[in-house]
Amino acid sequence: MARDNQTGIFEFLLWGLSERAEQQRILFLLFLWMYVVTVVGNLLIVLAIGTDTRLHTPMYFFLASLSCADILFTSTTVPKALVNIQTQSNSISYAGCLTQLYFFLTFGDMDIFLLATMAYDRYVAICHPLHYTMIMSRQRCTLLVTACWTLTNLVAMTHTFLIFRLSFCSKKIIPDFFCDLGPLMKVSCSDTQVNELVLLFLGGAVILIPFMLILVSYIRIVSAILKVPSAQGRLKAFSTCGSHLAVVALFFGTVIRAYLCPSSSSSNSVEEDTAAAVMYTVVTPLLNPFIYSLRNKDMKGALGRLLRGKVSFLWG
Repeated sequence: MARDNQTGIFEFLLWGLSERAEQQRILFLLFLWMYVVTVVGNLLIVLAIGTDTRLHTPMYFFLASLSCADILFTSTTVPKALVNIQTQSNSISYAGCLTQLYFFLTFGDMDIFLLATMAYDRYVAICHPLHYTMIMSRQRCTLLVTACWTLTNLVAMTHTFLIFRLSFCSKKIIPDFFCDLGPLMKVSCSDTQVNELVLLFLGGAVILIPFMLILVSYIRIVSAILKVPSAQGRLKAFSTCGSHLAVVALFFGTVIRAYLCPSSSSSNSVEEDTAAAVMYTVVTPLLNPFIYSLRNKDMKGALGRLLRGKVSFLWG
């Protein structure tokens, strides 16, 4: 297809969340509820951390950054899916698709990098407690988050530019409920070998390197905790990592399934891939506020004070 035909009038068709018409209303209500809860829950986490001086520490700074990324990550895909269900139209413009792809990759990779940064923070706190304040200074925390945003934007721009170079046949059905790299390459009419190689090496690196860093951090953390003489001390140290480990297992498990496990083009495989995508794009951001708040006394206290209006807007 010629480049000049791929303008705003060119459209893709999204597979959607389900082909069954009778499920559309239920899916609309379910995903609307999940989206509202995700946005409100993560926004409460950000407000609770920002307004409580007792939570102005590196761990909660990274958690607030993760909650912001989760709000933006979910907002990239779910509102469009809801509009398509409501209007009974699965179309998305070429420009809209590439825009969605860019922001999806940016905020999705941001989640990955922030989870790795949070693991490093826990490693320093438990393995080097005497130097924690010096190592995890405010300047270094800001630098780490800035580096995460910069890297995610570079990765997203690389993938989006390579997709922009491809040609597409009109009215092709993207086998997903949003525009993602793999499904877009499947419906391309041109050679996608370069895209596939970049996705394999760059995409694999974005997932596996942070995952390995998290794994190494927790091996060191567990080793340090087991040397703590008191059982109470070991339990307290483990409790500070439990929430983060739960989120890491949930997020990386579904991401690795979606991106690093090959799938066929059959209908059942598309449904399985869509289910995996829903897990890390919708379910994980939905559960994060509950995982971090229900297992954390400081967060529960801050949320309680926020809801009662007893907050302080001064940064400590």
